[in-house]
This record gives sequence, C-alpha cells and structure tokens, in this order.
Amino acid sequence: MQSVQMSTPIRTSTLPLTGPYDLREVALMGFGHRDESSFDGVMRLAFCTDALDAQVGVEVRQSGDLLTLTVRGEGDLDAISAQVARVVSADPDGDAWAAVCAADPVLARVHAAAPGFRPSNFYSPYEAAVWAILSARRARGQGIALRQRLSQQHGAVFELAGRTEAAVPLPEQLLALESFPGLPADRIPRLHAIARAALDGQLDAPRLAAMTPDEAMLDVQRLPGIGPFYSALIVIRACGLVDVLSTQEDHTRAAVEALYGLDHTPDDVELVRISDAWRPFRTWAAVSLRAVGSRLLDTTAT
Repeated sequence: MQSVQMSTPIRTSTLPLTGPYDLREVALMGFGHRDESSFDGVMRLAFCTDALDAQVGVEVRQSGDLLTLTVRGEGDLDAISAQVARVVSADPDGDAWAAVCAADPVLARVHAAAPGFRPSNFYSPYEAAVWAILSARRARGQGIALRQRLSQQHGAVFELAGRTEAAVPLPEQLLALESFPGLPADRIPRLHAIARAALDGQLDAPRLAAMTPDEAMLDVQRLPGIGPFYSALIVIRACGLVDVLSTQEDHTRAAVEALYGLDHTPDDVELVRISDAWRPFRTWAAVSLRAVGSRLLDTTAT
C-alpha cells in the first residue's frame, strides 16, 4: 500500500442545498459502484480531480441545507468543490425534483419513502471508464476489490475522519502499469487507452455533457472495451446528467414493471412513454425507482 497522504494541505468549502437532501441516503447508495456498509455522518471520497492533475481526499458532512467539505490534497478548491457537488447530486434544484415526484403517483410514494434521496455518481468519466475495464466479466464485489487493491498500490491513500480511502491512479500512473495480479493481460492495453484518452481530453466531463447523450455514448464506445452498457454508465452516471433515460440495462424496466403494476416487461417505447412524466429528472427517477422502490416492494411482500 502506498503511504497515507498526511502532509497535504487541508482546506474547507461549503455547498448549499435546495430541497430535501439526506447525505446518508447518498452515501449508502454505494456511489461509483463502491460498497458503503455504514454511515457515521461523514461521506469519505478519494478521487482524481477533473483536471487530472492531482488526487484528493474529501470528507463531506451535512448540516441542514449545507454540505461542508474538508479537502485534503492539491488542486483548485472551487473545481474540486464543483466536482463533489456533481458526485453527490448537490447542484440540481431539489424543490423542482420534489414537484415532479408529487405529480406522479408512483414517484410520489418513492419520494415519500426517502425524501432526501438523490443519486450518487462516479467521480468522473475517466474513473467510470477505469471501472468498466476492471469490472468487465466480474462479479461487482470482485471488481470493487480489484479497484481497491489497484488504488492502494498505484494510486493515493488518504486518511479521512479516522479511515483510509484510496484514489485510483492518475492517467500517468496507469500508463506506467505493465501488469497487475488478478488483472488479465489484455486489460492492460485497454487501461492504457483509457489513460491516453483522458489525457487527450476525450473523457472530459464538460466535453461529453455538451454533446447529446447518444452522441457522447457513441463517442466513448470508440474506446476498447467500452460497449453500449458501459458507455451509458460513463455518460449518464459520471457526467451527472439528470434527465437522460438509459435503455441499456434491465433494472429500470423491472422496477417500472413492479412499481407501476404492469403484467409485462415494458419495451423501449412503453418505457419512454412512462418516463415522459419524469422530465426533467428522468435519470433521478429511474435511479430512485431502483434504489428506493425496492424498499416499497419489500414492504408489500411482507
């Protein structure tokens, strides 16, 4: 394991919140396909900055309608704060989201079950793409463990509120990787391609967000190892898009079928029709139906 970053500068900033927000709900969602088994009032983040010039560790705490960030590491503080806001969905208007939920009977039930729930996102398109290569054809838990070992040995480790968190390697560090235990040899060239694309600006979040979602997903599919499913993950859940409906995975279809009382699995046309009522928060609605809706189903079953 790399040494824990203890001598880096420590700075603070704040993020204002609008509408219902519960940091516990965000942290326990398992953001960026990580396991969050408990919550002690602090959400601990360790990541590569959007500028890809540093790794930082951030402690996030909530006090009413304000998030307080304690940042350990180098990099532009305003840019880091904006990146955290994207990761924890702190930017969008929560009151507008609550109004959309109130207008749809199913979403109203879901929102009432967890008013402060919001999706948590990947740190960046770069880190989502790294996850795609590491997790392909693996169980989720195995992918998480592999990324953790890679981050500890080749990234940066921070002590955050009494615990250690590891950030994935920067692109330059990834390019220096020649092999890694548990990682098939054919994945190394793919990781190198991700690193080069990131350094060339191809995985810049504003660049992808400026395209239409379909264009952005086709763009990232040019990278080796990135197919339709992972391209949707990179574009939607790493750029923090709030109003994109992904038809690339089955979990949303299953949630819609169960919660809307359908006797069949909705096809693309029906899914799009139902999701029109979720605008302009189709991403948030789909994630909420999956993450929070399951609680309602569990209650109904018992």
